[in-house]
Amino acid sequence: MSKIRIVTDSTADLPEELVKQYGIEVVSLKVHFGEEVYDDRWLEPDVFYDKLVKASKLPTTSQPSPMDFLEVYKKLNETPGTQIISIHLSAAFSGTYQSAVLAKSMLEEEADITIIDSKSASYGLGMLVEEAAKAAESGKSKEEIIDLVQNLRSSTKLYFLVDTLEYLHKGGRIGKASAVFGSLLNIKPILSIDDDGEVYAVDRIRGQKRAMHRIIELLKKDFAMDKPVVVHMAYADNKETAEELGNMVREQFIVHRYVYTRIGSVIGTHAGTGVIAVFMSPLMESE
Repeated sequence: MSKIRIVTDSTADLPEELVKQYGIEVVSLKVHFGEEVYDDRWLEPDVFYDKLVKASKLPTTSQPSPMDFLEVYKKLNETPGTQIISIHLSAAFSGTYQSAVLAKSMLEEEADITIIDSKSASYGLGMLVEEAAKAAESGKSKEEIIDLVQNLRSSTKLYFLVDTLEYLHKGGRIGKASAVFGSLLNIKPILSIDDDGEVYAVDRIRGQKRAMHRIIELLKKDFAMDKPVVVHMAYADNKETAEELGNMVREQFIVHRYVYTRIGSVIGTHAGTGVIAVFMSPLMESE
């Protein structure tokens, strides 16, 4: 009987207890503060954001090499009958997905590996990985898990607020949101990620409170208010603001499951401090 194993990268921002519970393999990206190099997975968010605020120069990030993925794939493939589903950060943001594809090609026909571009980041990726791991544990087939991931990816909505577009701009990840760069004081861009996996501007609102209310309006257009949803709130260094938006969401929707997660160092390098994001998806049949 085949066993399905799930692989991802550290930008999924998965809680470590979940990684251990489902045996998820995580390949790390790196964060560089000058000559200092840190493993994204093990650099605590509080430490990272403190360093980010104090840094005289913005940090940079680096993707895993194909050899990093090859090592993981080979290890998993040592167990006969193993099928691997590898889900990763949007290819529009990083070469991580391509490194995974190259690693798969090095194994030729030796391993059963499916590589999936999440076309998302942080818990937009993380929730796909989490649901795939749960489905694998419950005995779903590879094809069923791939369908689940693709359906969840297409049905999830993401909206996020940033304090400034400076980080996205300097890191080259601003995508289709470049038109709002350099906006007037206190204009809060509401951003999302499109079907191509690129950041784009949904709206521009003056003031954070109004921007949060606008996000609720957008979610009401995306989801029926009488059907249960799953909500993940991601934040950088500002949990109180995330809780405020989260409470607004729970007042308006039937929330079946509600989870907070931290935005890790690689995504934080490009999004900056003060970020809050809401990921909403319909309740899956398996829950």
